[in-house]
Order: sequence, then C-alpha cells, then structure tokens
Amino acid sequence: MLQAPTQFLTGSRLLWNSIFCYSTRINAKENVESVGHIDERGNISMVDVSNKEITLRSATAEAKVFLGEEAYNKLLERTSWKHSGIIETAKGNLFVTAQIAGIQAAKKTSDWIPLCHPLQLQHVDVQLSLDREQHIINIRSTVKTKAETGAEMEALTAVSASALTVYDMCKSLSKRISIQEIQLLRKSGGKSGLYDKEIYSGK
Repeated sequence: MLQAPTQFLTGSRLLWNSIFCYSTRINAKENVESVGHIDERGNISMVDVSNKEITLRSATAEAKVFLGEEAYNKLLERTSWKHSGIIETAKGNLFVTAQIAGIQAAKKTSDWIPLCHPLQLQHVDVQLSLDREQHIINIRSTVKTKAETGAEMEALTAVSASALTVYDMCKSLSKRISIQEIQLLRKSGGKSGLYDKEIYSGK
C-alpha cells in the first residue's frame, strides 16, 4: 500500500488546524453579541454589565423531587406530619433544612457558577410542598435583587440545592429518588423585561 510522505501528512494537519482555528475565531466573532460570555477572540469572559441600569429584578424557579410511592409513604409514616405538618427524618426537619440550604446556596451562586456575577440579594424565599397523587416534593424559590443583571441563576441554584438536600435526607428510604424539572418559571426587570413560562408555553 502506498503511503503519503510524512512531510505531506504533517503539512495537511497544519493546514486543517489553521482552517479550523480561523473558522472558530470567525464564528466566535460573529456570535460575540449573542453569546456575551465569549469575547471577539473566542475567549471566555465575564459579561461587562457596568453600563447597565440598576433595576429591581426578580426570578422564580422550581424543582421536583420524585420520591416514588413507597418512599413517600415511608416518609409520612415516620413523621408527625399528619398532626403538626412537620416532616421529620433521621437527619432532622426536612422542609426547614431544605429551605436553609436553598437560601444559603442562592447567596453563594457566583462561587459555583464560574461566570455568574456576585449579587447582593434583597430577598430569598424557598417553599416546599407535597403532591400526594404523584408522590412528589415540589420546591419553588423566588429571589429579588437590585442590580445590573438578573437573578435567574440564584433562583435556579436555590431550588437545586434544596432538592439535593431533600435527596440527601430521604435517600435511606429509596435509591430511586430523582430530581427533575429544574426550570425558570418567571423573571422580571432589566432590558429583556418580563418572562413567564406559562405565557410563553401557550404560544
């Protein structure tokens, strides 16, 4: 079998690498306006929000923890929920612990998400509720801030941490517990204005 000279193969690789790198730079430059985390050279960069107006911004997110029927029933059987509304696990009060975890996580969002701006939050609310028919724990968080950028990531981080805490405190009941449907429900403030999932889902 004939083989191409080594010099030719090396030259071909260099040529294709050059074309690929050039194409990448062109695409990055074309998309720099739409993807603010990438500069005109294709490098990752935190978005510059210094020229944006400080406005009141709010974001609401949700997550669902699917316990399954068996784990759900075990959880309620072991607690005084029917009498006091408190769900106790071997590790303590489930809802209160998950709420605290969500609030703490929201305040630390920029420590976990590399390009997320650190925000001074004015309000963080985390609520948990039971869905008896689907054997789910619903988690919803609303975050408010006065800043140049939105609080979507803080709300999403809050429900994620809260859901993980529920999982940690209930994992002894079942290994099939799953966290699903982490999503933004609503956001307001800033240049893009109002987003409401229910309104957009209907379009």
